[in-house]
Amino acid sequence: MPNLNGSITRYTNCPPIDETQLRTIIICIVALLFSGPAAAAHHYTVHVDAALDTLRVTARFASPVQSVRARHGSAGRFLLEAADCETGLPLERRGRTLTSPQTSISCIDYVVDLRGAAAAERRNEGLDPDNVVVSPAVWLWQPRTATESRVIVRFLLGDGVDVSVPWQTVGDIEHTYEIPPSPRSARAPAAFGRFIHVHQEPSAGMPRIALLRSPGNVDDDAIIDWILDTVGYVSLAYGRFPNPGAHVVVMPVGKNGWRSDSPVPFGRVVRDGGESIELFVDKRRPIEDFYDDWTATHEFSHLMLPFLQSSHRWISEGFAQYYQNVLLARAGRYEVQRAWQKLYEGFERGRKSRPELSANEASRRGVGAATMKIYWSGAIVALMADVELRERSGGRESLDDVLDRLQRCCLPAADRWTGPQLFGKLDSLVEEPVFMPLYQQYADKEGFPDIAPLFRRLGVDIEDGRVALHDDAELASVRDAITRSASDAGARAFIDRSRAQQAKRSEP
Repeated sequence: MPNLNGSITRYTNCPPIDETQLRTIIICIVALLFSGPAAAAHHYTVHVDAALDTLRVTARFASPVQSVRARHGSAGRFLLEAADCETGLPLERRGRTLTSPQTSISCIDYVVDLRGAAAAERRNEGLDPDNVVVSPAVWLWQPRTATESRVIVRFLLGDGVDVSVPWQTVGDIEHTYEIPPSPRSARAPAAFGRFIHVHQEPSAGMPRIALLRSPGNVDDDAIIDWILDTVGYVSLAYGRFPNPGAHVVVMPVGKNGWRSDSPVPFGRVVRDGGESIELFVDKRRPIEDFYDDWTATHEFSHLMLPFLQSSHRWISEGFAQYYQNVLLARAGRYEVQRAWQKLYEGFERGRKSRPELSANEASRRGVGAATMKIYWSGAIVALMADVELRERSGGRESLDDVLDRLQRCCLPAADRWTGPQLFGKLDSLVEEPVFMPLYQQYADKEGFPDIAPLFRRLGVDIEDGRVALHDDAELASVRDAITRSASDAGARAFIDRSRAQQAKRSEP
């Protein structure tokens, strides 16, 4: 029997077992399975019914608590009932908090209206009825000590139902997860129902993928292949995917879409109990359109950095902007000239966006105030750092190499970082500082860096707004190296191995 806490201790609060009460038996078995020292962990058993109507949750706490709380303000609307499972007394709800008439709580039973919670979320509009996505922030009621204690969740699933969450699996115990510490950048997605679930052994280096169901013209297998290819593109940075434990949730948009002409109208990275990438896709579009879109590459590239405070968002968004173009060129999806054209046009948008603001000030004001300055200020700094590293090392070192070292030492990170903290760490990974000098020069300076001198040295000439590449420039070889990765062969072999092993797919 697995013992998650280092010893085996019988769970003394288990109720008497009646052979006719299957639910009680299951709860007791799970309690025994996860039993251990009192302060070790909070244990949740989540029953998901086959109709996806409700979640029935039993939570047994590491030690008695005064109250439990849900993170999202709407959680109380979908709480159907809640009681102390030792006394049977109902819990009292005040907003997002549950308390007991007793002085403390050791165990609670509660029921959540899963279908109702799903109906309140826009991301469920385009899904089949047997697929729902509802954040744990809505249905997981936790003690405040949950940030200090381990939280382990086991799902007991109705017939044909699957679950996909961003949390870490616990050994080989089916549908059992531990919630790791994280920056909680937003509310993580949790998918329930009958969908395509692609998962491999962690050693395979691939993220887990949940492709939710909906009507559409694009074959589901084609969507999965596009995601796997995009994983390969991002692995061209340093020969592997930045976080093989990441959780990719692909959600088809409804008929009204997101008022976008993109096949991927919206995507984002969520760092909440792990790292999730949400991709909203328009399955009415042909698969060729997905391969010409940059959104997934951009979002996956975010995983090469930790989550940054909002006041330094220009760094994380900018590095992803830089890499989406560089990596698509390395993968052959963009012609090299097209990649440099896109970089030039992006830098121009950044230059024209709120020239009276610095990058830091633009980030503090938010994307509504200066979107292009935020998204392209970091990209130009990334290019400057990449060129300097390659030039001074004679091509032996690059931004790829430094981010490789960052991933090996520090990612995924549980905390929010500041821009200076990140750049200071990157400088600690190279012989001579590169990043903090750039931060000190540009982060608080209004306007936008002048890219023209660097472009001339790289042989990137601008003629009537169009990019022309010249091979006789001083740093033409550096320019070519940026779009030609030494890791190409390793990254492509990585994807080939993945497909040869064939992902384990759970389908309805």
